[in-house]
Amino acid sequence: MKILKIGIVGCGAIGSSLAKAVSRDFNKAAKLAALYDLIQDKSEGLSFKLTGKKDLAVDSLERLIRKSDLVIEAAHANCSLDIARKAVSRGKDAMIMSVGGVVGGFISLARSASLANARIYIPSGAIAGIDALKAAHLGKVRKVVLTTRKNPLSFKGVKYVQDKKIKLDKIKKDTVLFSGSARLAMKFFPQNVNVAGILSLAGIGSNKTRVKIIASPSALRNIHEIEIESEAGKVFTRTENVLHPDNPKTSYLAVLSAVATLILILEPSRVGS
Repeated sequence: MKILKIGIVGCGAIGSSLAKAVSRDFNKAAKLAALYDLIQDKSEGLSFKLTGKKDLAVDSLERLIRKSDLVIEAAHANCSLDIARKAVSRGKDAMIMSVGGVVGGFISLARSASLANARIYIPSGAIAGIDALKAAHLGKVRKVVLTTRKNPLSFKGVKYVQDKKIKLDKIKKDTVLFSGSARLAMKFFPQNVNVAGILSLAGIGSNKTRVKIIASPSALRNIHEIEIESEAGKVFTRTENVLHPDNPKTSYLAVLSAVATLILILEPSRVGS
């Protein structure tokens, strides 16, 4: 069996967790081929933690793509589309974690992948219900609404919040920071509502999918509620996510979802749609 060579772009909390999982759990079917980060100390430091050497760290995205069969983007929504385009155009498969960055260009990205015989993988992330939404979308979906609740500190550094002059440390009760389309939610909160991207792609698109973002002082977890109304019926899911220990803006389940997607890629059987 061919060993799948995996390259990871972005060596922050998610990229580091995935690199550790690949090295620890998939060494019979896959291997970590390369790490890349704009801050080279991060990729070199992660390589050293995993192998005792800095050899996995590369100095360019192009070099990582050449060394990989599967490129995992774990960087940022601002560059995820560019990373995925470069990977698939060279016939390499791509897994996208910052899905909000690719929604607007997904059709052209998928076309490029098809022409190059490459595949695109987008994990379900920190929510439940994507399987039901994909199935319901084969008929008619009337409504998709995402309500996200996070602790106010999760929105620290968000430009939208700063521009609105919202004092996060002064919030004492549930406060709606945003209500509108998924497209705008992903624009204004690229690191906080990544799940809006997968909902948009699986369902009725980013303009019709609605998002409400709530800063909740009592929230100890990242909470995502999804309402779906369709010809097939109504679906309601609520996911209360444990925060990633290294990055409170994301959820531990997002990392596990990516690992589960790797299992789907590597294993001969699939469970679920």
